[in-house]
Amino acid sequence: MKIIKVLVAAVLLSATSLNFTACKEDKGKEVNPVEDSLKNVTHQLGGQLNEKEAALQEFIGAFNEIQDNLNSIKEKEKIVTSASSGGDVKSKEGQIKEDIQSIYDLMLKNKTRIASLSKKLKDSKLKLEGMEKMIENLQSTINVKDGEIAELKTKVESLNIELTNLNTNYQAVEAESAQKTEALNTAYYAIGTLKELKEKNVISREGGIIGLGKTTKVKDDFNKEYFTKVNVEQTSVINVGAKKAKIVTNHPKNSYKIVGTEKSIEKIEISNSKDFWSASKYLVIVID
Repeated sequence: MKIIKVLVAAVLLSATSLNFTACKEDKGKEVNPVEDSLKNVTHQLGGQLNEKEAALQEFIGAFNEIQDNLNSIKEKEKIVTSASSGGDVKSKEGQIKEDIQSIYDLMLKNKTRIASLSKKLKDSKLKLEGMEKMIENLQSTINVKDGEIAELKTKVESLNIELTNLNTNYQAVEAESAQKTEALNTAYYAIGTLKELKEKNVISREGGIIGLGKTTKVKDDFNKEYFTKVNVEQTSVINVGAKKAKIVTNHPKNSYKIVGTEKSIEKIEISNSKDFWSASKYLVIVID
């Protein structure tokens, strides 16, 4: 509702200003600050909506993944129960152990995913109504399933099948997952003049005839030490502060915008970090 109120207020202000600007048409076209403000507000709100939509899609994807894992666990439990109640259990011991381990692995994935979702929701500046409750419900489901799996493990062990060697260490899996998440969320950027980036062995100039038509590209063996490390989830702005700026690396056009005027470039705003870094985790910006 706040977004709608802001838009309505901005539109009313813009409409009120039309008479004022119309009266001055004879004196030449003048800048309408209210119209500019409306454009800025609309753009900002659009960015917020895109960010919120991307976050919601990510959460929904995670919920679906967790549910798929729970469904797989249920099927594995049926298989183990069936094998355990059948005759000649010892001949099926290997398969039973494998299925039990698979159940634990899926549970650990779910716990890691829920922990990640909780942290993202806590760190997020976006207000995603209902998400906290959904995560709580998922956690409750996981807790119930933990009890069921413990009962299943006890039942299997009563059949003299040794299960103490199973990997059930949640902390170890969580630590490994955290490392993988950090790697996925890590990107790098380098910014400098054409001369600087060439001297630092980041880019090269190729092709062209007699100095004309040359193409700037990132070197195959570029100097990674010159880049600044960033967290893609926490980085939405790359400050530039130059007369001109050009992105050399490949990043989808609709995932960012270059902010500034004809005389100077202030920054690069990343509106969709997932798309922006999808093609390359290295960003190279040539400035003048």
